[in-house]
Amino acid sequence: MTEKGSHDSVRSRFAVVLVLFLVTGACGLVYQQLWLRELSLTFGVTVQAVSTVLAAFFGGLALGGWWAGRLSRRTERPILWYGVFEVASGALAIVTPLLLSLAGAIYVWFAGSVTDSLGVLTMVRFVLTFGVLLVPATLMGASMPLIVSSSLLRSGPLGSRVSALYAVNTGGAVIGTVASGFWLIGWWGLERTFLVAALVNIAAGAVAVVAARRWDRVAPSETAMTRIAETATTLEPATSGASLSPAVQRLVLATFAVSGFVTLALEVVWFRELVLFLESSTYAFTVMLATVLVGITAGSAVAGPILRRWSGLRMLALVEVGTGLTALASFFLLSKTYGVINRADDVIGTGSLTLVIVASALAMLPATFLMGLAFPLGVELWVGTDRHDSGARVGTFYACNVAAGIAGSLLAGFVLVPVFGTRTSLVLLALAVVATGIALAWAALPRPRALVWTGATAAVTALVGVTLVPDPYVSVMYHRFPGEQLVWMADDAQTTVSIQRAGDALVMYVDGQHQANTSPEMVAYHRLLGTLPVAVHPDPRSALVVGLGGGVSPGAMSRAPGIGITVVELSAEVVEGARFLADANHDVVDRPNVEIRVDDGRNHLLLTDDRYDVITADVIPPTHAGAGKLWSVEYWELARDALAPGGVMVQWAPQANTRDYRMIVRSFLSVFPHVTAWAGGSMLVGSNEPITIDPAAVQSRLADPAWQPVLGDVGIVDWSAFAGMFTADDASLRAAIGDGPVLTDDRPRLEYYRTLPADDEGWLVGTVPVAPIETILSS
Repeated sequence: MTEKGSHDSVRSRFAVVLVLFLVTGACGLVYQQLWLRELSLTFGVTVQAVSTVLAAFFGGLALGGWWAGRLSRRTERPILWYGVFEVASGALAIVTPLLLSLAGAIYVWFAGSVTDSLGVLTMVRFVLTFGVLLVPATLMGASMPLIVSSSLLRSGPLGSRVSALYAVNTGGAVIGTVASGFWLIGWWGLERTFLVAALVNIAAGAVAVVAARRWDRVAPSETAMTRIAETATTLEPATSGASLSPAVQRLVLATFAVSGFVTLALEVVWFRELVLFLESSTYAFTVMLATVLVGITAGSAVAGPILRRWSGLRMLALVEVGTGLTALASFFLLSKTYGVINRADDVIGTGSLTLVIVASALAMLPATFLMGLAFPLGVELWVGTDRHDSGARVGTFYACNVAAGIAGSLLAGFVLVPVFGTRTSLVLLALAVVATGIALAWAALPRPRALVWTGATAAVTALVGVTLVPDPYVSVMYHRFPGEQLVWMADDAQTTVSIQRAGDALVMYVDGQHQANTSPEMVAYHRLLGTLPVAVHPDPRSALVVGLGGGVSPGAMSRAPGIGITVVELSAEVVEGARFLADANHDVVDRPNVEIRVDDGRNHLLLTDDRYDVITADVIPPTHAGAGKLWSVEYWELARDALAPGGVMVQWAPQANTRDYRMIVRSFLSVFPHVTAWAGGSMLVGSNEPITIDPAAVQSRLADPAWQPVLGDVGIVDWSAFAGMFTADDASLRAAIGDGPVLTDDRPRLEYYRTLPADDEGWLVGTVPVAPIETILSS
């Protein structure tokens, strides 16, 4: 084969690898989202549970990068191994649902038989998650070092080739994120999406195996490959890693450990702030994650051409300082979101998704673009021109970057944001990146120039920090809540909670979303939601409320004579915020018959051995991100199984449109053998036994001084008022709702509402049947 033919052959083979890397990158992000969702069903959505899942996943990636780097020294067929590992990843993804079910069973057994200590259970979650995800995540993390160690990357400028690999792999991650978040899960559900991604992954791996075997039989001549490599080396900038001392190369490695730490920590800070500006939907979070990946993809894509002209420590120092400064200015850019949207709306018209895209782009794209630009440059400096050990060195580089990212994510979620808040956390993280740029400048420049660099960088950083790091909540208040005054705000590891005054009412916001207020209409409805179950049950002694919110529902319930209530709330700061609404919630936080647990409500139902006379939940819109876990057949089955004999569950059923309402009621009916509708059909009461009402017992309560304020608070002052609350019996509901799709963990249809067919009918009169209360009176 001629030298020109060998060069063309290498380029065509590299193009094939790029396509495969794009596909497997997409599959990897699909897996990540599906694994996180599946594991949250068992382990919960507390920050501790989610953090352990992410730590196990990224830990596997880091281990895979390190291990593959060592493997690359011992194999001369890295592309073949890459293909084998991708086939294995796909095969393991197919059996992942089974393994996750097994892990869930072990977790439930351990909690019930050994201990219910939160610290111990957090460790158990990590061990089980690591056990399930270790092998597939390790295989996924092995890809980059294996490909870098192949002859395909010894025949061209390493930085340019790594930039292309990193760009297409991250670009594939963008495709996987958007496809699964916007369409696949909504269309097919979790299991079918797993299967499709796995089959695509296996196909890509098989192509790599076949191609590697073919390339082994038709290989470019060693002489031609050597000449190409020599030519590439002469084209590389003189300031590449070849001219760096081992100490300076270690500084480069340390820089990217800091970079990995800061990148994932900044994601936590950015996401916590963005939710204050945006809708709380799975689509908003999909756009946020995709924006981070798009920035990295774009930066990596342009790194190749840039590295052909500029490289070395000076360039890396400049990029690191730029990353820190753009991160520092990100809250200022975010605060301009509404101005950009208003101007665009005047021209083209915009919607809520446009707001998400603009806010995410303004806040995160500049910094993530520079992060993507820095990675290939760092690899080139760390590896140098010794291509024979490139796989091992890239494996070390990747492992350090990812492992530090785990620490960054955990520290930001558990320490930085709860202790310092998002604004100070942003400043600290940005300064860390700027500091690495200064350290690199001292290694690259003569001391007088390094002093000038340091002084100029410090001055610019101070200027940006003073003028371009606003309190983002000021912008939120001005644009989203005009006329309201902030009374109290706090961050914890789970969420951001604020109490604001709007006229005569207090309003609670959780992550910028309305949670509760003290307006008479809102208080009346929530009190009814808490009072109805104790009014229907003949002798309520124990109750479970999933979610505290403003506390009005459990507060109303807690006034029932002789009842003890357990409230399970995700956020400790929501509990503190509810104290401000004490007049409306009857001081529920400090009532002696109310126990408040900071935990995941569904996880509590999964693990508890307690049985309750009454179970209800706070008003949580089914379209909110993650809400599908509390709007599914499996969730209601957990609640049904936690009922004591004769117990009832009350479920709020929003009546936004006919399609969604029927789906909710149909799902509830599929779980509970006996269901009645109340309050115009907006509240469903389900039980394992027939639901009957004894008029004499109701009249007795109405005459009881202990019960009179409880019932009178919601307008139940006589039998006719009580009977007027009733809407429909079980038979009428089943006849009216009919057959059709239901909500399940696998198919969270309402959370992924954009994939549902349009409901052009709106709310139809007659959707809720009406029946007289006589149909459920006891004989």
